[in-house]
Amino acid sequence: MLQGKKIGFIGGGNMAEALISGLVLSKAARSSDIICSDISQDQLDAVADKYHISTTTDNLEVVKKSEVIIYATKPQILGTVLEQTASALDPSKLIISIAAGVPLAAIASVLPEKMRLIRVMPNICAFVKQSATAIAAGEHASKEDLAMATAIFDSVGKTVIIQENILMDAFTGLSGSGPGYIFLIIDAMADAGVKMGLSRKDSLMLSAQTVMGSAQLLLESQEHPGQLKDRVTSPGGTTIAGIHALEEGGLRATLINAVESATKRSKELGEIMTKNFMKK
Repeated sequence: MLQGKKIGFIGGGNMAEALISGLVLSKAARSSDIICSDISQDQLDAVADKYHISTTTDNLEVVKKSEVIIYATKPQILGTVLEQTASALDPSKLIISIAAGVPLAAIASVLPEKMRLIRVMPNICAFVKQSATAIAAGEHASKEDLAMATAIFDSVGKTVIIQENILMDAFTGLSGSGPGYIFLIIDAMADAGVKMGLSRKDSLMLSAQTVMGSAQLLLESQEHPGQLKDRVTSPGGTTIAGIHALEEGGLRATLINAVESATKRSKELGEIMTKNFMKK
């Protein structure tokens, strides 16, 4: 799908590097077909040295040389960067934004008409090729465009295609913010292990490995989590005693409330970002 496609990154920060690494190491794209721009020459030199891609400090050069352009800038400067590069954009190019919180409508408002736009939200786990990523297509994006976006982000994890105006905020509340919830759970489990006598180092490793292993088992077995829970819950045993304590403490309701709160906040931030773009 991506072989021979010229892929450009505007912004060479952590997420861009994670994607470049995924594309190159998975051989989904060739190094010679990737170009990246950034204001930091040191960052560009580091990325070029690691992945043997082309680099430049000129955003317009990236746009002119690329068929697929990934805007990997901070949300606060995306509008300015889009305006600076708009003159070199046309509907022959696929535009992908990974700027958190910036809706497709806001992006479209500062670009020429009928641009092929896709909004993508990976999460921090892209750094270890385990991102949960949502992809939402703009009005003029084709099935082939979605397939290309999926191929790019499958190189750093797993993807789902959703309707942006309905589900992107929900995705943000669940998977965008989700690693934060899991880190908190791992930290709390490690504290519990320390309380019960384990060393901090061992307790943290065991907590993280338990979460990772459980998630891998769920994904590979494709069993419902309730079924897997039942498999490790013996009558009168230790697991049911622990689960009872979690249910008594309201863990399930607390996690649901966390996702709901994050979803609402994502919607609020998106509305603010849209208003800021519309002022331009």
